[in-house]
Amino acid sequence: MADEPAKTKPKSGWLNVAVDYGPLLVFFLVYKYYSPETAGDDASGEIFAVIRGTGAFIIAAILALAISKWRLGKISPMLWLSTAMIVGFGALTIYFQDERFIQWKPTLVYELFSVVLLIGYAKGKSLLKILLEAAFEGLSDEGWLKLSRNWGWFFQVLAVLNLVLAYTVSFETWLGMKLWLFLPLTFLFTFSQVPMLMRHGLSFEDADEVVKDPPRTE
Repeated sequence: MADEPAKTKPKSGWLNVAVDYGPLLVFFLVYKYYSPETAGDDASGEIFAVIRGTGAFIIAAILALAISKWRLGKISPMLWLSTAMIVGFGALTIYFQDERFIQWKPTLVYELFSVVLLIGYAKGKSLLKILLEAAFEGLSDEGWLKLSRNWGWFFQVLAVLNLVLAYTVSFETWLGMKLWLFLPLTFLFTFSQVPMLMRHGLSFEDADEVVKDPPRTE
């Protein structure tokens, strides 16, 4: 009898990227559609557009959860958590409809993740290992701890940067920074972690997955 072909670990490929960041793209498309300059209605205001975008964001996030279950056969703890935060904070955004709350919200989320990760690191535990289901084959416990520490401090940087922008640029410019500044920074930071992770046992094959699917907070 011929040997059965060896089973390879399934890879999510770029589907995870679509599941993770597709809802964010939906938010910006809906926001742009309802924004005053596009709709030609100054009375609608930026908040009106954000509320409509947030509603679409929540629906898209829930759909992404279903697609992950359907196409990947599972829903990762990180996706469960991020979707719960999108729905929870999104509902608060729709309820309050307050510009300052909308701008402070990312800082609150970043701080929450940062504190949890850094406290876990101080106690010798890696929350990321639980959230990512130890998805990176061969990565040592020391590597997971360093990754949690580094992400914890990176979230602190994002929290401060978000507040600086909230008080120094217009609301519309601040909103655009989520796509054109924070997202690229996240991918660049993720890429910068790969050499450290490979020194701690991460396989070359899984290094590609790290860059494609970084932890997300919203």
